Amino acid sequence: MADAVAAAVAEAHRREWGRVLAATARLTRDLDLAEECTQDAYAKALENWPHSGVPARPAAWLTTVAKHRALDVLRRESTLRRALPLLVTEAGPAGAEDPLRLVFTCCHPALSRDAQVALTLRLVCGLSTAEVARAFLVPEPTMAARVTRAKKKIATARIPFRVPPPDRLAERLDAVLEVVHLVYTTGHAAPTGPELVRRDLTDAALALARTLHRLMPREPAATALLALLLFIDARRDTRVSPDGRLLLLAEQDRSRWDAARIAEGTRLLTAALRNHPPTRFAVEAAIAAVHAEAPSWAATDWTEIAGLYDVLLGLWPSPVVALNRAVALGMRDGPRAGLAALDRLLAEPSLATYGYLSAARADFLRRLGDYPAAAEAYREAIALTANDVERAFLATRLAEVTALR
Repeated sequence: MADAVAAAVAEAHRREWGRVLAATARLTRDLDLAEECTQDAYAKALENWPHSGVPARPAAWLTTVAKHRALDVLRRESTLRRALPLLVTEAGPAGAEDPLRLVFTCCHPALSRDAQVALTLRLVCGLSTAEVARAFLVPEPTMAARVTRAKKKIATARIPFRVPPPDRLAERLDAVLEVVHLVYTTGHAAPTGPELVRRDLTDAALALARTLHRLMPREPAATALLALLLFIDARRDTRVSPDGRLLLLAEQDRSRWDAARIAEGTRLLTAALRNHPPTRFAVEAAIAAVHAEAPSWAATDWTEIAGLYDVLLGLWPSPVVALNRAVALGMRDGPRAGLAALDRLLAEPSLATYGYLSAARADFLRRLGDYPAAAEAYREAIALTANDVERAFLATRLAEVTALR
């Protein structure tokens, strides 16, 4: 029973944290207090559910407990709180739009871009500070300080808890789109844990992307982001074998890819590219579309993909984009060319703890027959990887190259 309750609480945390926190924040007008009360609600669930049973609607139970806890605190501290800067709330009923309100609060222009994204991952999605730090490739203390500063700025600047009116949406759109994209990618390859995919995060990101597209149907970046997520999500049921083994693109059963999502993504990408210069997300979606349209791994158009990465690197000069471009070059021109491109990234500080760089180098070294160097690169990748499924895959590859030395 205790294990079942713990699993139910963990599932409620994955799926409902943002909704519970957002609803509580509307009451408290204080993000720190809302977060504290939401954490207390989950602790109460661990205490009460073994005796009372898991409620039919866990989110409603948790929200009620969090709000009651908040009301108790607010009553005790009402005099003090009247003198403190509080989050300004928007009139109107609470409900399904609360998580989006919280996203826009976290993405206010008064905050730096990194703070916007980090705060949203921490508050809206319930990621731990360590998970957010890993997503940003920074030390955990650095991320903890960043989140704390952002929350204080929201309080002192009285940033409103609301979705901006239509004429003010554009000024926050880039940050919100980046948040949604990072939420999805964090769920697509979970930084830690026993599962490769955190579907609570990928589903939440898709829902937010659809909401943004509905709010701004003529905004090409929002349209392109939704297309990108649909192309990637179409493959999600084929990324792990029935026995839990990671399956690379070359091994996936493409007949099981979600054709409806690919078709929807294609329609959206076509609309996003019509009469507009390409946005970052449109180019990323175009890369995903090339993979989606290839009938087999062998038929993948690596020349097209490498060219698109050249365009993307011009629009978004990110070390991770440079890494992906290097991999594409290796697929187009051979493993030696790919390894040379990857080696040029070894001095990039933000990739020093990025396990995918070591894993990509290991794969090219394996294909070149340099098994001792490949083994060393696989060991480094394993040391930098905290996801159990990815670690198991890398360990298998390490054993293979070690046997060939």
